[in-house]
Amino acid sequence: MNKGDSSSDTRVANLLQQVEQASHNDELIDILARGQNIRVERIVSRGHTSDAHIWYDDPQAEWVTVLSGEARLRFLVDDKVVHLGRGDHITIAPHEKHRVDWTTPKEQTIWLAIYFSPSPSIEP
Repeated sequence: MNKGDSSSDTRVANLLQQVEQASHNDELIDILARGQNIRVERIVSRGHTSDAHIWYDDPQAEWVTVLSGEARLRFLVDDKVVHLGRGDHITIAPHEKHRVDWTTPKEQTIWLAIYFSPSPSIEP
């Protein structure tokens, strides 16, 4: 199928393009896809952090990877800090309180985040 084929609803996009819209002041969050119990986001940060008094407390699990740049996540339990570089990924359990402590200030940090409802574990 051609990228320019207008007879289809399928669109081709690139996670690393069109991120120049993210200014130094605004974090860019694009919802790329969504469905029942799932949401896929691209987040572009440049030196952005979470408010020191606010913790993310998502009702869904979150799988997140860093496509470019670097970031540090802080978890409320044990005050654990996790450093993520290009290609690193982590799954955050539902209601596992966390925040963004740091993102690369002089370049964009591009994240891919997938929010989902985990299935019950099935033992083999």
